[in-house]
Amino acid sequence: MHPTYELTDAGDRYFDGLADKFSRSLYQAPRGELRLAMLDYLLPQMLHLQAQPVLDVGGGLGQLSGWFAARGHTVSMAEPSHDMLAHAKAWHAEQEAAAVWPPGQLRYVEAPLQALTSQAPGPWPLITCHAVLEWLGHPEQALQTLATLLAPGGQLSLMVFNRDALRFSNVVKGNYQKALSDQLEGKGKRQRLTPISPVTHDEICQWVGQNGLHIESVAGIRIFQDYVRQAPEKAGDQATLLALEKQYCQQDPHWRLGRYLLYTVTKPEADV
Repeated sequence: MHPTYELTDAGDRYFDGLADKFSRSLYQAPRGELRLAMLDYLLPQMLHLQAQPVLDVGGGLGQLSGWFAARGHTVSMAEPSHDMLAHAKAWHAEQEAAAVWPPGQLRYVEAPLQALTSQAPGPWPLITCHAVLEWLGHPEQALQTLATLLAPGGQLSLMVFNRDALRFSNVVKGNYQKALSDQLEGKGKRQRLTPISPVTHDEICQWVGQNGLHIESVAGIRIFQDYVRQAPEKAGDQATLLALEKQYCQQDPHWRLGRYLLYTVTKPEADV
């Protein structure tokens, strides 16, 4: 067993030694393509984008950092996994060489979320933290750190792995006892990619409020795709499924069963 497949002392899951598997499983597959397509659709709607500096927390393979860099933002990408960061840098270099964005748009911080108050203190007008909390041993503490990093009036784009959707998916697959016992967490061992801390919408609401932040909007990502009996193979069917996802991703009750929940969270302006 590769030693970095284990959890850290803080109980977090990093992805050293798993970058290739992560890329194949989550991005070089229809579900990953749809996730990226939905972010491309939702982020301009849910955020006020003015080419402000971005802190991308847990940036992984660098797709989100690249998305913002291509739209004129300077991006500081923080990622604790050396392997993931190396993959991101290599891909970013290819994009920069192809003039997708000008030189100097990106900088890198090899550090976990918990260390960013010292290594990238900001405060930041825009922070992204996508698919990170579910890999932390104490996800509730992450909101406190993110609130500290966020500037007054700033925006946090937060995306989390939805525990309620994971339960529903297990029922659809026939894993009735697993769903009934609510034993949904992954163990964080070997090459399995089931999150160790899937979270609920109610938990996010609670943690956001406890830290003086406010949820401006929420959407579900992959609200239908993960439950279809057979993934669409024809291009026309794939386009129709994407259209369905776009049409209902912010409508109740559909957004609540998104495999991921995407939030725009804001910090009140400082009192003058």
